[in-house]
Amino acid sequence: MQNLSSSEQITYSTVRIECDYRDQTSGTGTGFFFRFLEDEATGSHVPVVITNKHVINGATKGRLIFTKANANNEPLDTQHFEVYFDNFETFWREHPDENIDLCAMPIAPFLTEANKKGERLFYISLDKSILPTAQQLSDFSALEEILMVGYPNGIWDNVNNKPILRKGVTATHPNFDYCGKKEIMIDAACFPGSSGSPVFIFNEGGYRDKRGNMFMGSSRVILLGVLYAGPQHTAQGDIQIVNVPTVDRPIAISRIPNNLGLIIKSERILELEKLFI
Repeated sequence: MQNLSSSEQITYSTVRIECDYRDQTSGTGTGFFFRFLEDEATGSHVPVVITNKHVINGATKGRLIFTKANANNEPLDTQHFEVYFDNFETFWREHPDENIDLCAMPIAPFLTEANKKGERLFYISLDKSILPTAQQLSDFSALEEILMVGYPNGIWDNVNNKPILRKGVTATHPNFDYCGKKEIMIDAACFPGSSGSPVFIFNEGGYRDKRGNMFMGSSRVILLGVLYAGPQHTAQGDIQIVNVPTVDRPIAISRIPNNLGLIIKSERILELEKLFI
């Protein structure tokens, strides 16, 4: 990891989720690795993948693709380990609030299975340390550079098992709850397959805080939230808020994305942790 830049490390934090659904359609979404219930004394934790509920709802089959590692725990980018699931939806634990579009799946059983087969897997988990602190929140401005990592329209580097990086900015102030919900609006192109993408405040090599202080040579990587939906306008001119879909489907009314996305604030991720105690 010492040889990887901040942006390179982020490319190992996500996983492409492929689903077959009960209605005979298929689609893709984005998941990311996270650590729950970390115990500093023992070094133990519960490894999970987090995504949106609407990515896995109704999924009868699923597939995750991991990158293999060598004996020195270095990534073998072109060598992959695939995990297939039947009854995919049942593996996930959903946020108890039906209005919070988050869920998580424990992956320790699949890591154990890989080890039994003599395979090492490489991924980089996010954890609580990357969530914004009170001090960081106080330094945020209304306009911050953001980085979204995922698989828009299912696009990815399938040879090297890499996601797509997309830059944008905050469209609403990160410190405010957009429309009274624990959400933030971002200005970035959000397409099917991006559901579940982690969104970071990302400055590599330096940044300026809202007071004008410059921090040269310092990188700032803060998990701002998880993409789940975005406003779209119809061909008739109506504006609607819809979940970022996992797949393009024929619809009667043409919906046109307007390059805005809604993300669930990262503090909501911690509400999933109690499901794994």
